[in-house]
Amino acid sequence: MDAQSYTAALAELRTVRDEIKKAQAALAKLQAARDKQICVLAGYQKAKAERIAPAAGLSLAEVVAVAPALAPQSLAGTATQAPALAPAPADTAEAEQPIQHPDTASQPTPAVQGAPAPAMRPASELSAAPAPATPATPPALQQPAHPSAAAAPPPPAAPSAPDIPPPAVSAALPAPSATPAASAAPRSLPSIPEGAAGDGWFTHTRNLASTRPNFTQQARSTVFLDTDTAVLVHRDQTHRLELGSRSAAEILTAVFNAVPAGAERIYITGGDPWHRDVERYPYLRDAVAAWLNAPTPGWRTDTGRGKDRMAGHFVHPRTPVARYQRDDESQHVEIRSMGEWFDLEGDEPAVARDAFVLLWQALRRHWSDAVIMGSPSQTGRDLFTRTIPERGQHAEGYPVLSEELRGLLHATAGQGRTELILPPRVPEQLPQLVEYDRTFAYAKHTWKSPVGTPRRITAATFASWSQKDQTKALYGCGHWQVRVTVPDTWNHVGILPAAAPGDRAWHYPHTPGATFTTWAGGPEIHTALSNPIQPWKIEILDGILWDDGKPLDDWAKKLKDAWTNLATQSHFQQDPAQARAAHLASRAVRAILLYGIGSFAQRPRMVTGTTPRTREREVPADAEIVGFDDDLITWQKPTGFSRDPNAHPEWAAAIWSGARAALLSQRHREQDTYAGALHTPPGSVVAFRTDALYLTGAHDWPYQHQPGDYLYKGHLSGPVPAPASEEDLLALRDAGRAALAQTTTGT
Repeated sequence: MDAQSYTAALAELRTVRDEIKKAQAALAKLQAARDKQICVLAGYQKAKAERIAPAAGLSLAEVVAVAPALAPQSLAGTATQAPALAPAPADTAEAEQPIQHPDTASQPTPAVQGAPAPAMRPASELSAAPAPATPATPPALQQPAHPSAAAAPPPPAAPSAPDIPPPAVSAALPAPSATPAASAAPRSLPSIPEGAAGDGWFTHTRNLASTRPNFTQQARSTVFLDTDTAVLVHRDQTHRLELGSRSAAEILTAVFNAVPAGAERIYITGGDPWHRDVERYPYLRDAVAAWLNAPTPGWRTDTGRGKDRMAGHFVHPRTPVARYQRDDESQHVEIRSMGEWFDLEGDEPAVARDAFVLLWQALRRHWSDAVIMGSPSQTGRDLFTRTIPERGQHAEGYPVLSEELRGLLHATAGQGRTELILPPRVPEQLPQLVEYDRTFAYAKHTWKSPVGTPRRITAATFASWSQKDQTKALYGCGHWQVRVTVPDTWNHVGILPAAAPGDRAWHYPHTPGATFTTWAGGPEIHTALSNPIQPWKIEILDGILWDDGKPLDDWAKKLKDAWTNLATQSHFQQDPAQARAAHLASRAVRAILLYGIGSFAQRPRMVTGTTPRTREREVPADAEIVGFDDDLITWQKPTGFSRDPNAHPEWAAAIWSGARAALLSQRHREQDTYAGALHTPPGSVVAFRTDALYLTGAHDWPYQHQPGDYLYKGHLSGPVPAPASEEDLLALRDAGRAALAQTTTGT
């Protein structure tokens, strides 16, 4: 693409953007009309939210949010009961309200006294030691140390069954799309109940722990199929199939005719057959659900077998999983997307097969019983359990936290930072757009993780400690509820996450003088206190503190070694096909670690079901409507946490916190320098995207091909219009990567 073509393509993109805005305006008008109609229906004396929700295509909670009078009696009855995850105290409600400037914000009267966190030396002044012996300045409130009193865990109390809140762990780039009125309501972060009720959370779930398995996973016969070209690869054989309309039934028939011995796993490397009728449905999810649930003569939906608890289809708009079994239960098979492991860019199925062979060989060097399972997350968890020590301190495994603490972490520990910064905080015309991506980022933050029985650290307990003990706690493995005040002269990006209006959303307050209450991990608290610009004011309201351990260290080191070997092989391999396969295998190792960490978080299980539209009254009252067509209503509902022995949200939360902090400030000890957003000029950060930074200028940050290093990945010369949406950013990102690749190739 030349400069003229690029300019023309940008013009076309702006036309599409304008059309999207018009469609969004029309959607907002329809949503307003829908909400008005709901309110009219709510005036009927016998109106019920259970009837209105399916008709409106909303969940029960969304309908009640539009018309509170429709709240079911069952919900009204439970509203008077003490929830397992209590809302934040009244004085901490600033976290859920729009951030206001101190000149205009009302000053609430505090009901909970926070303990000021100790000041820490700025990052630029820290020595190579992992933590200073004492803070640079004493805390405002210092009392005699009583660490022994706080070290003992609180007396256990019988906790009540938890009322798990809806998921709230991910962030999204802001887009100018209209949202229902229900989603604009402020979101409250939970707190730990006072007294014995909260103290009872600090325990483990009985008879549930991650332990080393005493069996070997069985490998499954696997084939690779491109449904666009109808090419099937099975071991060293290649077949060309007749797939008809690419329905699940036709794929199963064609594959089992070509491979008489059968296959237990079919990876789709191209074609995405579940999207074949996408134009017939309003949402991708509806098209996928219809493809999965279409008739399959001779087959039916799998119900599981033996110790394999995986049963039923998994509906996902892009990477679904279809599971079938013969009517006589003689054979079981699953159809999966290769996109779960890595992105194929037109590669033939044989390249995907070679990548899996190289992946298996790399894993076998570290695990003699390694088996590649259906997904990266399953493989990652299985490999982790095979690193649990057979003798020593943790030979009996790692106990799973109480369900209450898991629910709290699920609601208060976000994942990667995803934020788009708009004008006037950045120029309308960017001088350039530079992308830095942290290589294999999460692998850098697995060296220390929480272990042992968690301890509750209240504000009074924290205030009673010495400066040394306070600093040690904040450097340790903890999750803290804090009241935060942005410095009055702050002029850079926000540091700590806060709950944003709407479900699953986080933002990063940055307005000078703003005060908010949130939860954050130790690495982010440390960054707020010791950043190179100006320390923030942090008050500890409550906290969870674990012992420092290394449960993931051996697992991550082995995966990092496999990743390094495969990446090196892809660089020096002379055969282009094998070099590509090695590169894809290295991406698969990355996915094993990345999604393995995500699987430790263990979100509440969701059940998906369908109900005929003629029987819409049978849709469960607590279900969310996720799609519908002329015949069926598709819904999903949470069923709480399962008894998963590998549920360790405390590990995932610690890694995510460390990764978010490293996007702001990361030290390179060998070069004695720092990298990250806070080491750039104010107004130069355009976006955060999980592991990536988008800046208005290039920086001479060291890159040694090590996990966590900032890779110079894209550079688009300006002037560049500042992106106004995620779509704009992704388009500029792709153009910047292409431009840098062209420059590098030319050089």
